[in-house]
Amino acid sequence: MSDRDKITNITVNLGLICNVVLSILKTAVGILGHSQALLADGINSSSDVVYYVAVKIFMHQAKKPADPEHPYGHRQLESISAIVVGAFILTTGIAIFWESINKVFDLSRGLSEIRTAPLAVLFIAIGTLLLKIYLFTLTKHNHAATHNPTLRALANDHFNDILAASAVILGVVMARFGWYWMDPAAGAIVAIFIVKTGISIVLESSSELMDSVPDGEFRKELREVALSVEGVHSVEDLGLHRFGPYYTIDMTICVDGEISVEEGNRISHQVESCLFEHFHGGLSKVLIHFHPFCPLQP
Repeated sequence: MSDRDKITNITVNLGLICNVVLSILKTAVGILGHSQALLADGINSSSDVVYYVAVKIFMHQAKKPADPEHPYGHRQLESISAIVVGAFILTTGIAIFWESINKVFDLSRGLSEIRTAPLAVLFIAIGTLLLKIYLFTLTKHNHAATHNPTLRALANDHFNDILAASAVILGVVMARFGWYWMDPAAGAIVAIFIVKTGISIVLESSSELMDSVPDGEFRKELREVALSVEGVHSVEDLGLHRFGPYYTIDMTICVDGEISVEEGNRISHQVESCLFEHFHGGLSKVLIHFHPFCPLQP
């Protein structure tokens, strides 16, 4: 297992263990303590457990080497895994929002009993907030080290949980001051953050599966590195394909039409070496073609 896969595996396992504990604790106390906001957050943690298990399955499959049917490997499963995470988050957010709004309506019409959440609810929410701040910081750092899109999705979800825990704290505190509807309203606020995060993750991961270039600077940098090699007159064509955290580059360069094929091959290999060295392992394959350079006549 590579260092990248080890970091990913440790991060996912830690998140899974924490969410198992939080889902049991928050759901049980949310029910017994009659806190709609904490119960909503507990349901959110329960869905986290489900998609963490799905992520582990996808991560295991993504490490499989290339084969005849998948000549570029299986790293695209990382982006698919991120979409699964986003879909779970999105559907959970919609369900929580609907339930919370119904609870606010019932309280406003006197159809639901008014109860004040015990202090245990507040303590659990504060503990969740502190734990999620730690997990968010760790996962964000590990994403920067691995560039794994699944870790980015998980970091976004941890940030979403930070906002959710903050909303729970606000709702419980306000309910103890007589604003009883604030607890289920906080659950609805939690749901809005959940839905927003889910949509963002799905859109970003779908973009990666569509081979979109991260930004114009990346393409510009590729051209500049190629043009820095002596003998390269221009870059005629540039194709990019993303597979997990790596890129395959398909580049056509223009060289002097009077040189030998052997010299053209030497220049192409030099461009390939410069690209691999410059991007420090961010490229999985570089294919260089060369054409004769034809300057425009005045």
